[in-house]
Amino acid sequence: MKRGWGLVILLVALLAVGCSGTKKGGELSQDQNGSTPGTTGQNGGEGESADRGTVDRDATGLRVINFDFDKYDLREDARRALDYNAEILRANSGWQIMIEGHCDERGTNEYNLALGERRAKAAKDYLVRLGIDAERIAVISYGEERPKSMAHDEESWAQNRRAEFVRTGGEL
Repeated sequence: MKRGWGLVILLVALLAVGCSGTKKGGELSQDQNGSTPGTTGQNGGEGESADRGTVDRDATGLRVINFDFDKYDLREDARRALDYNAEILRANSGWQIMIEGHCDERGTNEYNLALGERRAKAAKDYLVRLGIDAERIAVISYGEERPKSMAHDEESWAQNRRAEFVRTGGEL
């Protein structure tokens, strides 16, 4: 029972620290260099926005990662977010998660389903290299079927190119 309370206290502390960087309106504060924590602030390539957006988290505190157009390799900001997610998963060794791969609306349904799966697998492989048991992680691709933003511009497409982490089982 003491261990259960310790994990609850740790989770509350992590959430409190994570929320302390949030301004009114859901924007994250910027550091001294003008970068939003969890982002690179570097241009991702041709047609890419220099703004990487905010660090999204679900109720468990796990961070969402984003990808460049037509890519599934992990950017530096994604690796930092996955390092953070691995810490939460280590602290909650009973958790099982599903990594959901998403794409923007460009490309065929078949192509986007395959790309979404590669994105989810890239995130899983990285977590496994960090010592998280592969049996705790499942992957699924939703392709372009569950957009975060419904608009049809680069900023919206950048939000839709992501992997989300959903807790599917295990103890708190």
